[in-house]
Amino acid sequence: MALLAYIGRRLVFIAPQLLGIVFVSFLLIKTIPGDPAVLMLGPTATPEAIAALRQKMGLDEPVLVQFWIYLKNLMAGDLGTSWQTTRPVLEDLIQRFPATVELVTLGLLVAVIIGVPLGLASAFRPKGWLARVADFYGLSAGAVPDFWLALVLIYVFYTALGIAPAPLGRIDLAIIPPPPVTGVYLIDSLLAGDWDAFYSAGAHLVLPVATLGLINAGPILKMTQSTVEKMLQADFSRFEVLCGIPHRLVVRHALRNALPSVVTIISVLYGFLLGGAVLVEIVFSWGGAGQYAVQGVLNSDLYPVLGFVLFAAIFSLFVYLVVDLIYFAIDPRISH
Repeated sequence: MALLAYIGRRLVFIAPQLLGIVFVSFLLIKTIPGDPAVLMLGPTATPEAIAALRQKMGLDEPVLVQFWIYLKNLMAGDLGTSWQTTRPVLEDLIQRFPATVELVTLGLLVAVIIGVPLGLASAFRPKGWLARVADFYGLSAGAVPDFWLALVLIYVFYTALGIAPAPLGRIDLAIIPPPPVTGVYLIDSLLAGDWDAFYSAGAHLVLPVATLGLINAGPILKMTQSTVEKMLQADFSRFEVLCGIPHRLVVRHALRNALPSVVTIISVLYGFLLGGAVLVEIVFSWGGAGQYAVQGVLNSDLYPVLGFVLFAAIFSLFVYLVVDLIYFAIDPRISH
């Protein structure tokens, strides 16, 4: 019952948070220069045709009225239509969003695999050579732009060595993508039993996933290192040492107290990478939701941008809800 009540309290705040995010995003997007009606009809359109389209799209209404119209359509499941693709935004995002989630999830997993062990090793031996390497790597990872590292990896492994596939999407052009079930090529190809598609999709994931993993391992490493060092030097750890408690138990208790901070930085990075991976998507021609939103911004296409923000917000809030449940499990102060 306590868990259900805890989840209920968290769910109560999701609706107003989504409303606030959509409203602020709508106002910001309205500041983008350019008239969607002119862009849709082209430079040869007559003023009468432009005015008629603006009236049809509600662009001649005040901003708050436009937002209310958009909100009503949103409640009916209509995210609008992209004038670039001439398709409903909901269909475009359902097709593209799994590609972004696949890339971000695997990239974050690599970052955790690199960052957490390095952070723990440097915290346990703060004066060792590994701690110095971890410090250098943590600072370097935060200073290197992800798109620059992506270009370096492409040059080394594709152009120079020729062992990586061309950075032209999620799968080889000569291979037919698997039938869409989840939208994640690795999973869909396994479900279809198409091993050629599976190997091709996996090969195309290596460089973009490595880019995101190497860059974002830095914050996880630094957070793990600083938090574990702080816990090992805390009063409760010193007291346990004085009481003769075995070292492995002291370390275990320190890790348990450091875990919430590490989980927090991982969850924040997960939400951040949905938008932060845009440049990596563009470099590798990934065709994900982030690239779709950027094209919307560049072409004053309102609805793809709003749709991406809404999808990203829902995904991020779901991740934070899962993190709250993890807190509930690992922190007895919350469960009680």
